[in-house]
Amino acid sequence: MTALVEVENLYRYYGIRCAVEDVSFLLERGDVLGFLGPNGAGKTTTMQVIAGSLAPSAGCIRVAGVDLLEHPLAAKAALGYLPENPPLYRELSVDEYLFYCARLNRIPRNEATGAVARVKQRCGLTQMGRRLIGNLSKGFQQRVGIAQAIIHNPKVVILDEPTVGLDPIQIREIRELIRELGEEHAVILSTHILPEVQSVCNRVQIIHQGRLVFSDTVHRMVEHLEITGLLLGLEQPPHADALASLPGVSHIEPLDGHRYRLSLQPGTDSVSAVAAYAVDAGWGLRELTPERRSLEQVFIELTAGEQPSGAVA
Repeated sequence: MTALVEVENLYRYYGIRCAVEDVSFLLERGDVLGFLGPNGAGKTTTMQVIAGSLAPSAGCIRVAGVDLLEHPLAAKAALGYLPENPPLYRELSVDEYLFYCARLNRIPRNEATGAVARVKQRCGLTQMGRRLIGNLSKGFQQRVGIAQAIIHNPKVVILDEPTVGLDPIQIREIRELIRELGEEHAVILSTHILPEVQSVCNRVQIIHQGRLVFSDTVHRMVEHLEITGLLLGLEQPPHADALASLPGVSHIEPLDGHRYRLSLQPGTDSVSAVAAYAVDAGWGLRELTPERRSLEQVFIELTAGEQPSGAVA
């Protein structure tokens, strides 16, 4: 499968400050990439460089096989970009603004009306065409921002913090729209909301101090999250010493009733051993639930270092 985004050895300097250092990755059609990082890690800078808003200091970027530096107009024609602050004209109606965006993206005038109608239907804006953008709710303004990013049906869509400031219902609606975009496009989604990555994305990357410190599929990431403990429920619990002697158990925390939280030694997988031991001993096993590290814990561990002075987005 041909990659829609190819980033090779990307660097971006601000003076002597390296904001993005040796970033490389591929993105294919159908990929929704969750791009994570603390404030000042280089997320926004990376996305602006990929979108062609900033020039890289070094490295190569290809969009749909077109080199962004050698053929910027052709590469940008395959891109749709929603920055963190949507580029909206509040004094225009939704129809006026989207028609303007269609013409900016070189959609012929006789095709622009159809393009506006299609993107309004796709983004849930069909009834909003005559409304002034400045009078819309934050959620609908975000929808208009996404609509302008996809009105020319780009192969790659870049969304920077698209759910910031929205209420739970609006967040759910925007997430569903992003899932739909992922079916036909390659999507790069920058967010601080970790559950959003697990619910929307199929790939995840974490950037810290300008460098990628994690890159994998969400599925494989979840599979490889280390089991840190077990929730154990027993009908006839033994003495605490017997529980402490279970293989790989480092600590026991009594919970309500006949339930316990067992902390496991690092690098051990004792689920099967504990289950077999409890059954053989006749303790009446009724619950055995592995507890894994969360994405939040992985994120904190990978980005726990100090942010350098003068950090940029």
